[in-house]
Amino acid sequence: MKRLFPLLLLAVVAACNNKSETSRSLALETGTLLVTPVTPNTFTHTSYLQTQDFGNVACNGMIVTDNKEAVIFDTPTDDSVSNQLISWLTDSLGYTIIAVVATHFHNDCLGGLNAFHQHKIPSYANAATITLAARDSVTIPQNAINDSLWLNVGNKKVLARYFGRGHTYDNIVGYFPDEAVLFGGCLVKEIDASKGYLGDADTTAWSATVRQVKAAFPGVKKVIPGHGVIGDAALLDYTIQLFDIKK
Repeated sequence: MKRLFPLLLLAVVAACNNKSETSRSLALETGTLLVTPVTPNTFTHTSYLQTQDFGNVACNGMIVTDNKEAVIFDTPTDDSVSNQLISWLTDSLGYTIIAVVATHFHNDCLGGLNAFHQHKIPSYANAATITLAARDSVTIPQNAINDSLWLNVGNKKVLARYFGRGHTYDNIVGYFPDEAVLFGGCLVKEIDASKGYLGDADTTAWSATVRQVKAAFPGVKKVIPGHGVIGDAALLDYTIQLFDIKK
């Protein structure tokens, strides 16, 4: 019995650990919204956009949390799914959403912005994004970012910063230094991705812009692309090579 007890204890611990890992592997799934953990205080939110050229596209955003506060990068693709995300964070988890940041003017970034405004959540975007949203007669972010902005979230800070043209000429990225997580948005491609939609792109500047991102955050550990699978700094290298004008 003395020999069996340690083995039984290990089996129980292993089973508990496996259950714990499973419960942490998926934070929320509704069919139209998926929230998954990246690090202890960062998550991706994924919603879906029906497009003419690429079909039903999964679109990523980032949630940064600390001390029951949250900052969200990019809205879900429409107001209905944005309301799901807001309700989950505020009603189910008891979080206060400090801000939402749109990383460029396309629908996969601000398609659900009106829902955030209805909940009195302040929105931020590159000044150029505000201009482009007004041109397109869509919901306009409230506060302009000129080059960069640090936002408080709990006892930590998260950065929104413009590095240059790429997927669009207004695209910005988000960086959470405490956990070395970069939200590249549509400026950064998942491994083996195609060049994707280029209708508003500057393909000659894209590689140089991502090189600047890589140089600014040399300690990055996790990189979240606008579409596809999370990775590390290899996503930056892949994107640089994909749009390298010397090739």
